[in-house]
Amino acid sequence: AGEMLQMDASVHLWFGNDKSQLHIAVDDATGAIVGAYFDPQETLNGYYHVLHQVLTNYGIPYMLFTDRRTVFEYKQKNSPSVEEDTFTQFSYACKQLGIEIKTSSVPQAKGRVERMFQTLQSRLPLEMRISGINTIEQANEFLNSYIKEFNAQFALPVDNIKSVFETQPDIEKINLTLAVLTSRKVDNGSCIKFKKNYYLPMDCNGHSVHYRKGTVGMVIQSFNGEIFLCVDEKVYALDLLPGHELSSKNFDLAVPNDQPRKRYIPPMSHPWKQDSFERYLKNQAHRNNSVA
Repeated sequence: AGEMLQMDASVHLWFGNDKSQLHIAVDDATGAIVGAYFDPQETLNGYYHVLHQVLTNYGIPYMLFTDRRTVFEYKQKNSPSVEEDTFTQFSYACKQLGIEIKTSSVPQAKGRVERMFQTLQSRLPLEMRISGINTIEQANEFLNSYIKEFNAQFALPVDNIKSVFETQPDIEKINLTLAVLTSRKVDNGSCIKFKKNYYLPMDCNGHSVHYRKGTVGMVIQSFNGEIFLCVDEKVYALDLLPGHELSSKNFDLAVPNDQPRKRYIPPMSHPWKQDSFERYLKNQAHRNNSVA
């Protein structure tokens, strides 16, 4: 057995002048809130933050239950790009941790999380107004202490909860598993373009690595914001090339002046080998067997 969590998001005027989305995970057995995070929209980032709290504070649940079909299951016709496909990214991360995701929309099954939102809506906005909370950053900071007090008042003690979770993964594994994976082609001059910047793949000894133009790799943006490149079975660090413009078809490769310095590269036992992610994409029915 193990622990089942209900996950959901609720849009509400929680604080300030704009509505925001509160993402939460509620422990089915104890009624404790085990993760909570505000984001302007309902996002992968929001659900990753909730899962990050669960993993670091409790351990690995065996199942996440949600009826958020809109977020977690896409219709074919508007199949989004891979990095915007919340369901694929989130479910791949869960699969690496051995967490099952269930998305049936049986009304009574989600009773607990709906009641939780009702309770929170009747209490939280007032508390936040009294505390003068106006920004998302302040709101998430506030949630941290609020949830502890809330659980102390309404739920079973944490020790009861913790005992039924699988073991806690280490921080590095959590960071690398809650990642956003994006397919990218190697550009002219062995560069990778990612979010308007150009990067050069580097090996662990600080030497740049050259792949033919058009080679497909996978950029891994880990939860703590570090980025790596995986090509087949190899993983590289990515160094930002400052002010780099693709002016000519065969511009000179930017060469770092300083002595090579060691780069940290995660071990290959990590969950995101390129081929396993691409296989996973192909098996996602809603992606219509096409890799974007």
